[in-house]
Amino acid sequence: MTTLRQLGYGLALFAALGLLAWGQYQQGQAVDARETLAAERQLQAEQRIERQATTITAMAATLEAERTAQTALRTTQNQLRQGISQREQQIEALKRENSDLRAWATQPLPSAAQRLRKRPAISGANAYRDWLSGSGAVQPATQQPER
Repeated sequence: MTTLRQLGYGLALFAALGLLAWGQYQQGQAVDARETLAAERQLQAEQRIERQATTITAMAATLEAERTAQTALRTTQNQLRQGISQREQQIEALKRENSDLRAWATQPLPSAAQRLRKRPAISGANAYRDWLSGSGAVQPATQQPER
C-alpha cells in the first residue's frame, strides 16, 4: 500500500496545486475587473470634470456679460435722471420767464384729462377691456370739454 498511499498523496498534492493555481487565476481575474472598473470610473470622473469646467466657463462669461449690461443700465438710468432734471429745471425757468406759461401751468386739468389720470391699476387685457367698456361713451370732438 505504500505505493498506493504515495499515489494518493501525489494526487492530493496535484489537486492542491491545481486549486492553488485556480485560486491565483481567480484573484488575477478579480484584480483585472477592479482595474477595469477603476479605469471606467476615472474616465467618467474626468468627463464630469470637463463638463463642469465648461459649465463654469460659460457661467463666468454669462456673469461678466450681465455685469456689463448692469453697468450700461446704470449709466443709462443716470443719463435719464439727468435729462429729467434738466427738463424740469428748464420748465421751471420758462415758468418764471413767461407769465402766460405760468398761468397755463396753474390751471386745473380738463375733466377728460382728469378721468384719464384716475383710471385704476389694470393687469391684463381682459381687465383693460372691461374697464374700457364700463367707462362710458367718448364725447364727440365737436363738443367743448368741461373744465
